[in-house]
Amino acid sequence: MGNKLTGIAASSGIAIAKAFRMEVPDLSFDDHKVDNPDQEIAKLDEALAQSTSELEAIRKKTLDDLGEEHAEIFSAHLLVLRDPELIDPIKEKIKNDSANAAQALTEVTQMFVSMFESMDNEYMKERAADIRDVSRRVLAHVLGQPIVSLAEIQEEIILVADDLTPSDTAQLNRQFVLGFATDIGGRTSHSAIMARSMEIPAVVGTKSITDQVEAGTTIIIDGLDGEVIVDPTDQELDAYRKKQADFEEKKKEWAKLKNEPSVTADGVQVELVANIGTPEDLESVQNNGGEGVGLYRTEFLYMGRDELPTEEEQFEAYKKVTEEMGEKPVVIRTLDIGGDKELPYLDLPKEMNPFLGFRAIRLCLEKDDMFRVQLRALLRAGAFGNLKIMFPMIATLEEFRQAKAMLDDEKQKLKDEGVEVGENIEVGIMVEIPSTAVMAPQFAKEVDFFSIGTNDLIQYTMAADRMNEQVSYLYQPYNPAILNLVKMVIDASHQEGKWTGMCGEMAGDEIAIPLLVGLGLDEFSMSATSILPARSQLSKLTKKDAEEVAKEALRLNTSEEVESLVLKRFL
Repeated sequence: MGNKLTGIAASSGIAIAKAFRMEVPDLSFDDHKVDNPDQEIAKLDEALAQSTSELEAIRKKTLDDLGEEHAEIFSAHLLVLRDPELIDPIKEKIKNDSANAAQALTEVTQMFVSMFESMDNEYMKERAADIRDVSRRVLAHVLGQPIVSLAEIQEEIILVADDLTPSDTAQLNRQFVLGFATDIGGRTSHSAIMARSMEIPAVVGTKSITDQVEAGTTIIIDGLDGEVIVDPTDQELDAYRKKQADFEEKKKEWAKLKNEPSVTADGVQVELVANIGTPEDLESVQNNGGEGVGLYRTEFLYMGRDELPTEEEQFEAYKKVTEEMGEKPVVIRTLDIGGDKELPYLDLPKEMNPFLGFRAIRLCLEKDDMFRVQLRALLRAGAFGNLKIMFPMIATLEEFRQAKAMLDDEKQKLKDEGVEVGENIEVGIMVEIPSTAVMAPQFAKEVDFFSIGTNDLIQYTMAADRMNEQVSYLYQPYNPAILNLVKMVIDASHQEGKWTGMCGEMAGDEIAIPLLVGLGLDEFSMSATSILPARSQLSKLTKKDAEEVAKEALRLNTSEEVESLVLKRFL
């Protein structure tokens, strides 16, 4: 039998090919002093220029292949390369300490990496990864070491690496790189998200793949179950080729459902819509039969730049989405910055616990000049399609009323200016905070709809940071406590003739879907590639059976009991 390694299933599918080991260039150097600092600064400038040119090319390729959201990663990398707060101290170290360029670059960037990594903030930790990725590229050029270009691979392989940086992943040629496996990483790392967009099977976090695999060894990537088989036997190859063929057949079956309605076996219809970050994501929504957009995350308009986007820029982005979706609904969430997402140019105070701090609607109500610009752009775009506006992180009725009053105020101003606005825009809220779920009957009298953001609702209900590996066992979507909160929200909306959607990861989860159908959820918003599998799953279950199981699940004691019940009944 082949050697089986277990990791995290990061991107679905099966791949079989010879291993290509990503060798890291030798970036060792000595710390000798230099006699001519100007020469070292010129060497650094040349390396920065080469790195800039490469990253601009990678950004363009990513934009063409994967869209604006993924290309933003490289906009951030280019900002790092141009950041005087990083580059100036390196040059000063060369001038003042006679350090060579490699030493100065390494010491200064390592200081920034350590500083960002020590912060209890996922956004800052990602910035540390950006600086590390960029500085390795610059250092390779300083040392005259060639950088492996994954774009040049011309044979079918499976890539094996300790980790893949975003710039590594963006260069992969889907025709030849059939899959990848890494020692470290998780489902939410940049490389995993990009692998799903590119539909390349991937298993990450195997801990030891690079120790176990020689270049040229045949390996199997099982991105469905999170396994890697090294040097498989003939029987294993046959078994996985069959599993691969079955998965491809399944994908063909799903593709047939592209233009079909989302209905259960007993004829109950729900809405399957997509989460998007930029207008470029719409192609994937259309290709996967999305019935609308359930969450348009507007913060990507604000990130990777050094000033706020103008009303006109925002209007054009929102208008593009509403126009392209036609009559289909487009739910646009107002700015949700804070927590793990920061905007350096807002110069917000550092917080001990940013997830429970000055973020989302709290920030917007305080910085109302910025918020009103976004509201005006949304109101104008509402004239071009079926746009709905959603406020994030609402904890009290007062917050909703204040935000709604600003919206009404801007609507009147635009009309007074003779500007066309959307007349019947529904206004709803994200339900992410337990207090809001508990108060859902009161909220339902004033909002037009709810959208449950389960990623935050779960972490706030369980008091467990979902980014913290030590407490990740408490991230329990099927916990009866969570299911009861979801039921309260759905029941409250239906009582008032309103609707409830869900835009967290749970909405596309195959174990959660039968429970959510049984609880009466109206709209499921998920990543575009999850829509067709979800539609297929819905077509095979009845609302009646789902209601029975949901009722039983609400009375159970643990997440494990709920999961076991669903698996036994539906999967």
